[in-house]
Amino acid sequence: MANRAPFETLIELAEKATDDAAKRLGAAIRAGAETEQKLSLLNEYRNDYAVRFQAGLAAGLTAIGYRNFQAFLEKLDSAVAGQEKIVFEAKRRIAIERAGWQACERKRLSYTTLSNRAQQELLLRETRLDQKQTDERAARQLAHKR
Repeated sequence: MANRAPFETLIELAEKATDDAAKRLGAAIRAGAETEQKLSLLNEYRNDYAVRFQAGLAAGLTAIGYRNFQAFLEKLDSAVAGQEKIVFEAKRRIAIERAGWQACERKRLSYTTLSNRAQQELLLRETRLDQKQTDERAARQLAHKR
């Protein structure tokens, strides 16, 4: 444990893995926000179209116009349902990437903690050795004076 190079290497590798995981998490979050924005736009468009449909009903629609509105509303509902699935998948991906980043961060912190402990142990051993050498010198000097 006296050699810090292995710990430094492990810490550097863990930092790189953490950085990569953070980038993946950021990309997943951005993608999730985009999917939610698309869902919001689809819902707005569907609601606007439903209002137009109601207005058309009030003004009097032909049977063909009614069927066209209904068919298009069904297609919009299908698109909204599909986008909701995409949003759900994006949220699942964010959760996976967040868990991966957290695991990398825990590993990096563990290596840092181990490195710090090893450094403290080395310092303690060196301090004890210095104290022992000082005590032995003092004892020799005292024995020499007698």
